[in-house]
Amino acid sequence: MDPHFPIAPALLLTVLSLVSLPVAHAAGCPGEALWSPFVHHFVSPDGRVVDRHTPAHHTTSEGQAYALFFALVADDREHFECLLRWTEANLAGGDLTARLPAWQWGRDGEGAWRVLDDNAASDADLWLAYTLGEAGRIWGDGRLAALGELLAERILAEERMEIPGLGPVLLPGPRGFRTESGGARLNPSYLPLQLLRRLHTLYPGHGWGALLESSRRLLQAFPSGLQPDWLLARPDGALRSDPHKGPHGSYDAIRVYLWAGMLDGEEPLRREVLDHLAPMARLTAERGVPPLRVDVLTGKAEGSAPPGFSAALLPFLASQGEPEVLRQQCLRLRANPLSRRPDHYYEQVLALFGLGWLQGRYRFGADGRLILPREGS
Repeated sequence: MDPHFPIAPALLLTVLSLVSLPVAHAAGCPGEALWSPFVHHFVSPDGRVVDRHTPAHHTTSEGQAYALFFALVADDREHFECLLRWTEANLAGGDLTARLPAWQWGRDGEGAWRVLDDNAASDADLWLAYTLGEAGRIWGDGRLAALGELLAERILAEERMEIPGLGPVLLPGPRGFRTESGGARLNPSYLPLQLLRRLHTLYPGHGWGALLESSRRLLQAFPSGLQPDWLLARPDGALRSDPHKGPHGSYDAIRVYLWAGMLDGEEPLRREVLDHLAPMARLTAERGVPPLRVDVLTGKAEGSAPPGFSAALLPFLASQGEPEVLRQQCLRLRANPLSRRPDHYYEQVLALFGLGWLQGRYRFGADGRLILPREGS
């Protein structure tokens, strides 16, 4: 089922704050609901999100978590429960209270469908814990709330690492990201501040507040203000470009701007983070389209990103007070509709987030809680 929310008059734009103009309508952005087409094309009848852009049509915990979030936004309880059942049965060995979900599932070289990599992915785990907790609150379901709390505790137990000089950080997964010297490889796009804020609010004293502080520092690691896909935290807490991936930001990093753009106006870290990230808005204005790839050390931008990047930047451009650049990206989405790229799962997800927020289908409160028009607050 689609949510039938009007464009929210409360999502408004000026240079300094969100005030009196319906952003999506004024900017000429697409106004259609995207959840039903996403379900039709990507979600199997048994609740698996199929990434049709990959040769093996695999499924990731990220895809399941994002779909659960948008099922909640759409008040689609039927698909929510179906997605959750599949996730628990196939990614968590039948019990999400006992383990974090495996990040990748698909067909192996012998044709069997199974978990292909049982390591977890902390970005998916964060979205899953957050969504379960908010679903429990919104739908009044204690089972979902308890499951979300257990997952939040397991994230801290298995995916958190202390780095002297930096504090606790959220590893991208339980295994494979600690360096031999005592540092870690980290991914800034795995750190939506509103999710960390909500978990800190719900479970004070558990360590989420310290993760908020270290995440703030990670997002400001490079003077250019541009975000890398990956970075390296040294044992002394110094932040450097990742020697394996290089100082580049592209498909992962685009989500950093997306998450930042959706921060509530009363979020304490919002202005500081948006000011630091502002160079991406300037690059997009100069080029007319978001760059496909940036070098966070030199500021050099290369290539033209696909339309999904434009969708991801909509909240960011609105929050930066860039109405003309916002309008350009909306026109780009109309001229190059994502319906022409139906198999591009990741771009479709970016559009669900970016356009959905701009259309007023959901927002995040100052405490990180999910606010929906049907809730009346």
